[in-house]
Amino acid sequence: MMMEENQMEKLVGAIVDTLRLETITLGDALLLIELGKEKALESGVSMVIAVVDSGGNLIAQQRMDNAFIGSIAISLSKAYTAAALQIPTEELAGSVLPGQPLYGLAETGGGNFCVFGGGIPIMRKGRCIGGLGVSGGTLEQDICVAKHIIARWES
Repeated sequence: MMMEENQMEKLVGAIVDTLRLETITLGDALLLIELGKEKALESGVSMVIAVVDSGGNLIAQQRMDNAFIGSIAISLSKAYTAAALQIPTEELAGSVLPGQPLYGLAETGGGNFCVFGGGIPIMRKGRCIGGLGVSGGTLEQDICVAKHIIARWES
C-alpha cells in the first residue's frame, strides 16, 4: 500500500524538523546579556558576559563600565568551556586536579578552557545550543549571575 502524497509530505516535514539544528540567535544572546547586566547591577558589580554558539563561536559579549579587562577573555573562555563540554564550569574544578580524570584540561585547546565557575551551557529542548560565561565579580558572584540568567531564560 502506497503512502498518500499528503502523508508523505507530513512525514518529510517531521523528519526535516527533527534534523533541523536549533541555534542561539543574536537576539537570544543579547537578551541573556541584558538579564545578566540587571543582576550584576543589583549586586553592584561590573561584569563581562559572553554568549557562544554550540561550536564555541562568539555570538555576543558585553563589558559593563569599569569591569576588569581580564574578564573579557575569562568570560569568553567560560562560555566556550560550558558549550564544548556541556557542563557548568563550576563542576569541573575538582576533575582537573592532579590524579583526576581531566587533569591537564586547562592546558589543552589552545588555552580556551576555563575550569572555575561562571560558565553554563545554554540548553533548548534537551540540546546544548551554546554557552554562557560571566566574569568580573568573585567566583560566587559570577556563578550567581550566570545561574540567574539561565533561570530567567528557562522560565
